[in-house]
Amino acid sequence: MRVMDSNIYDVTNTIVIMGTCLKRMQPRAYEEILKLCDNIYELCLEETHLNMAVTKIGGMLRTKKVKKIIFASVDKSPHCIQLHYIQDELSKLMNLENVIIENYVAVDNEIYPIDAETISLSKNLFQLKKLKEEK
Repeated sequence: MRVMDSNIYDVTNTIVIMGTCLKRMQPRAYEEILKLCDNIYELCLEETHLNMAVTKIGGMLRTKKVKKIIFASVDKSPHCIQLHYIQDELSKLMNLENVIIENYVAVDNEIYPIDAETISLSKNLFQLKKLKEEK
């Protein structure tokens, strides 16, 4: 189901917010994500503005039915990477301390966990530049 077509009250305990193209581009990685949770909501941030997605997912969280969100994207997509920024935007709007949030990126048909610090760094080009120069 697509995030923007869903009803915020139909959510359950754990949900996956996944880039729409992941299933087609990385089919074996998609199978690995299904093992984590089969309650998948697709989202294409090339079609939907990030702010609209934040509002919709915030509504899902407001129902208090969601205990865990898994964000999954393909690597190197400038649109898909924004999926991982949603949690930061949501944390500015609401208390997320009772929601477990995990992030995964699909590379070569495998999924890899991505930590919050890496996501934060990906939004800070100057800090990345400084880290690169320190090496």
